[in-house]
Amino acid sequence: MTVADGDVLVLGAGIVGIALALKLQAFGRRVVLLDRGEPGAATSFGNAGLIERSSVFPYAFPRDWRTLRDHALQRKLAARYHWQALPFISRWLLSYWRHSSAARYPAAVAGALPLVERSWTEHAPLIDSAGAGDLVNERGWIKVFRTAAGRTEALDLAERSRAYGLRVNVLSREALRECEPVLGDGVAGGVHYPDSRQIRDPQALSLAYLALFRRQGGRFVQGDARSLRSDGAHWTVDAGGRRLRAQHAVLTLGPWGEEFSRQLGYRPVMGVKRGYHRHFTPGAQGLRHVIVDVDHGYALAPTARGIRLTTGAEFARRDARCTPVQLDRLEPIARRLAGLGERVDQQPWMGSRPCTSDMLPILGPAPQHPGLWFSFGHAHHGLTLSASSGRLLAEMICGQPTFTDARPYRIDRF
Repeated sequence: MTVADGDVLVLGAGIVGIALALKLQAFGRRVVLLDRGEPGAATSFGNAGLIERSSVFPYAFPRDWRTLRDHALQRKLAARYHWQALPFISRWLLSYWRHSSAARYPAAVAGALPLVERSWTEHAPLIDSAGAGDLVNERGWIKVFRTAAGRTEALDLAERSRAYGLRVNVLSREALRECEPVLGDGVAGGVHYPDSRQIRDPQALSLAYLALFRRQGGRFVQGDARSLRSDGAHWTVDAGGRRLRAQHAVLTLGPWGEEFSRQLGYRPVMGVKRGYHRHFTPGAQGLRHVIVDVDHGYALAPTARGIRLTTGAEFARRDARCTPVQLDRLEPIARRLAGLGERVDQQPWMGSRPCTSDMLPILGPAPQHPGLWFSFGHAHHGLTLSASSGRLLAEMICGQPTFTDARPYRIDRF
């Protein structure tokens, strides 16, 4: 039996899908949200929890030969790769390297900027309506450095950030200790970005948004996006033994988005950067801000579960075995920096961040499939960009004027 169940099917209940569903409801659309697992339990579960208004500069691929050499020889903890994955990810890496050039990188900055600028203003009313204000840490984040090279890198980024209207506070060693008395291990100073917020429990925010979505009449059902079909006028999907139908369907599938879009004949240039985290009990003084160690490429975040140690990027195939080498090597460094206590969870968490080669998400219509839409490829900034990208795509789906030009995010740019 086919049931006309809503105006839009949103396939994927991570933070990107849930935020989109809420933005669609704001335009009066009836929405069904579908996932084969628990909402917010995949990639959305594990990150530092930043709504990073300061992320106007997407993570570029290194261009200088010394850094490339060090990464190739696995000398830096900020990034690691699987040798056996290289034949499968080389096309993406090469394109990523090209888009990180001095000539092309400004397009990534320009494309990211409208979404980043609205990141908090689009989240704030959702957080208020969801009653999730207690999850928000409004202290921002601090990048700390130990070395002259780390200081130069941090201060250069700080100066460039000010040009985009961001508040940036350069901290001496003494000022840094006043902000975070717990920090040790030879830190020489830091840079504070107060315009960003941190969510102390990212999955709790996803569940609060889901509860709001349901209170507003939305439905969440469990089902498999692979059952998505078109009957000509509508998109249909199987869920709980029923066939649901809507005029529009949106794939918000994170690291699985590329696979699904390729099955439909599209060719986005994408890969994943895998990341790991583990929680620790706080030291005696605790931690107030998210701390990013620029010299070693990791972050420490105060969360509801404890201090979360998060790694940089692991370049590997999405479903390859878990190899938490970075996490194990970073733990003693992080302990010396912030006096971490005991491990809260013995097994590390691992997730995959979906990354396009031009560092911009894929948002917009499927050109060859009327009524089908895409929203994935948010890379390291799924939480940050979820509400603003949800607003933009909801405007497109509902035929409303868009707050920015959506052409840079179309899938047919590849």
